[in-house]
Amino acid sequence: MQFKLGLIINPVAGLGGSVALKGSDGAQTAAKAIELGAQPKANSRTKAALEVLLPYKECLTIYTVNGDMGEHTAKALGFNVEIVYNTDTITTPDDTEQAAKLLKNAGVDLLLFAGGDGTARNVCHAIEDTAPVLGIPAGCKIHSGVYAITPKAAGRVVEMLVNGELVTLADADIMDIDEDAFRQGTVKAKRFGEMQIPREVRYVQAVKNGGKETDELVLSDIAAHVVSEMDEETLYIMGSGSTVEAIMEEMGLENTLLGVDLIKDQTLIAQDLTAAELLELTHEQNTKLVITLIGGQGHIFGRGNQQLSPALIRAIGKENIIVVATKTKLQALNGRPLICDTGDSELDDELTGYMKVTTGFNDHIMYAVGHQYQDETGAIQNQEMNK
Repeated sequence: MQFKLGLIINPVAGLGGSVALKGSDGAQTAAKAIELGAQPKANSRTKAALEVLLPYKECLTIYTVNGDMGEHTAKALGFNVEIVYNTDTITTPDDTEQAAKLLKNAGVDLLLFAGGDGTARNVCHAIEDTAPVLGIPAGCKIHSGVYAITPKAAGRVVEMLVNGELVTLADADIMDIDEDAFRQGTVKAKRFGEMQIPREVRYVQAVKNGGKETDELVLSDIAAHVVSEMDEETLYIMGSGSTVEAIMEEMGLENTLLGVDLIKDQTLIAQDLTAAELLELTHEQNTKLVITLIGGQGHIFGRGNQQLSPALIRAIGKENIIVVATKTKLQALNGRPLICDTGDSELDDELTGYMKVTTGFNDHIMYAVGHQYQDETGAIQNQEMNK
């Protein structure tokens, strides 16, 4: 399975630091910094991050921008590179925003960007919190919480993802200061939004001594979060399994443990539905799907929920699939991916990559999704992340 890493480098990030300009926002400031002898460092700092990933070149592809916004550094290190956006030699914040939108649309598993708070603001303005991101610190101002502590640390986080380790998704603030005021000795920081970033697994809530999750409490946390995020105008298909059952119990609704139900505005619409009934009831309706995995096996499609047909899954869209599971259940897979076995191999391919899994209240991780295939002997194998 190929990890799709998005990459944007702001080549002028940090230019003003070494020449005491307190930043590099704006074309005039960047030009002045170069006149004063400043040397661009964003690409070299990105190189330090990507060097951590050199052992994994065969199992990741870097989607990026031409020239100094990503292409040159990635190709120089020998990575497989796909260009999604082309820009002129002189780059602008608009280039960052356009590239971020295209990378998100390309379905990258993580958008890695190098810059400072201005770059983070551009990325946030373009995609908000719709995709996981991580910053390589390369600017003069690093007030935002989306940055790794060092370039190599950013590489290590990506390495964890490529290796299929459990990595928590957390919200982080985008902060920036007024550079003109800063040059006059005044710090005026302002929050501009938030984005999702990957962090190491942290058992923040509902733990026993020894670090083991208390299943009942964790299921309650998962249920409370999913219900709090529900839109009253959206149809929700509730899959089978005890984790989804906990969500139905949170709403006080009767649940079909080994079947599929349909709700709207926390009201039960229909129970134990067939594939045909699901397609009919959700036709041209805003619909989301809540599913969990089969413990020990990792299947999210194709085991106990064949009512979720390929046609239905395609109509819903990968972005509207809500996967829920405890971290204990995920850790029991020992790094194996979640499995899609929908009966449609093309759809199984489309669903591979990384999905956000809700593991508690406002607590999420990124987890690899693969599928099964027959090897040359006819034996069934799981497609896993190449290591």
